[in-house]
Amino acid sequence: MKQSNETKAKEMHDVEILIGQILRIGVIISALVILFGLILLMITQTSGYPGNVFPDKPSVILQGVIALKPFAVMMFGIFLLILTPVLRVVVSIYAFAKEADYLYVVITTIVLIILAISMVVGYFGR
Repeated sequence: MKQSNETKAKEMHDVEILIGQILRIGVIISALVILFGLILLMITQTSGYPGNVFPDKPSVILQGVIALKPFAVMMFGIFLLILTPVLRVVVSIYAFAKEADYLYVVITTIVLIILAISMVVGYFGR
């Protein structure tokens, strides 16, 4: 029984380390993408879009990133930054399920659903 508790504690510690690494790597990658967009903006002296137009749909952002349009690249970096904590919630659901802590699986799943609903409302509720 003691071995089982020690194994469980080690697994949870490993998951906590993984979650920390996900957050760290996500923030670093998004910052680098935003910095790349800023460098493109300084080099080209244009946003890549006419007037007050900016990419606001995922498909437009992706097309802009492929075309190396500075505003699209920066928006993609912001999108990655937003997805970082969402990925943390998903990993937490897995960790709680592996630990058989079903109350926290339910609570964390509700948090994920609320995040998804808020993103959908934010996208379509403009």
